[in-house]
Amino acid sequence: MKIAVLDDYQNCVRNLECFHLLQGHDVHVFNETFLTVDDLVTNLIDFDVCILIRERTVITEDLLSRLPNLKLISQTGKISNHIDAKLCHQYGVAVAEGVGSPVAPSELCWGLIMSASRHIPAYVSHFTQNQWQQSGSLGLGRVLNGSVLGIWGYGKIGQRIAQYAKAFGMKVVVWGRDASRALAQEHGFSVAASKEEFFQTADVISLHLRLNDATNACVTQSDLEQMKDGVLFVNTSRAELVEKGALYRVMSANPNKQAAVDVFEIEPANRDNEPLLSLPNVLCTPHIGYVEQGSYELYFNIAFENVVAFANGKPQNLVAV
Repeated sequence: MKIAVLDDYQNCVRNLECFHLLQGHDVHVFNETFLTVDDLVTNLIDFDVCILIRERTVITEDLLSRLPNLKLISQTGKISNHIDAKLCHQYGVAVAEGVGSPVAPSELCWGLIMSASRHIPAYVSHFTQNQWQQSGSLGLGRVLNGSVLGIWGYGKIGQRIAQYAKAFGMKVVVWGRDASRALAQEHGFSVAASKEEFFQTADVISLHLRLNDATNACVTQSDLEQMKDGVLFVNTSRAELVEKGALYRVMSANPNKQAAVDVFEIEPANRDNEPLLSLPNVLCTPHIGYVEQGSYELYFNIAFENVVAFANGKPQNLVAV
């Protein structure tokens, strides 16, 4: 089969141990990002299979209608809002999905919390410019011990973050659905009495929510403005959870507040399309929550196995429609 792997930014897919699973197939790995449907069609018109790296390419009806040879989309990890399996089915395209893991994104989130709290990137950047113990406008950092971590969303990642915080001597306060708050209490953590209390009292706030109609823009500018001075707001989930433009407006107007984000409304993000990159009190990473060796081997191994099974007439892990 003719197989396309999309959006391999770092050109690392071919070096994965599991890549040998596709031996015998005609595989093309695309490192560039196609920004328009026309570009996608031009490059994918002849392919039978597309392997997606998480949500880097959005599968639209316009695209599906112009790829007559496409038979299978193999998703690394679980499918999300970038693809509609029922719509794909209408165009004769099967969708296979894999599994996710909370480990890498949880560790990245904690790394951001530690790095931003102690201003590590700023100190390192100034040190490379021969400036000893300087962090620019950020001043002194702070320890996590004794502070309050607010976690909105108590799923697999939120639960891991709570345990990390416990180990660092932080008090954990959870906000979310009734079921999430009940589970947090079962695990011995506190819950906020209201959304207002959650934003007003936490020293660090971290989002761990799925993006859907109910959670889209669930964090408003008013919520962010209620945060206390010195707060650190962390988003490693989805940029669209926050009201459009609100984080930039609040952070630019309040240099004593900080944010650390790994997700953006437009990706790949750059200085031309993402104003947060211009703010010294916002630590930005390029959506690398899952981008590490172990996660890639896990995600691609299953994605490749799904392709091989489909090619052999024994499809597996197809999304039901």
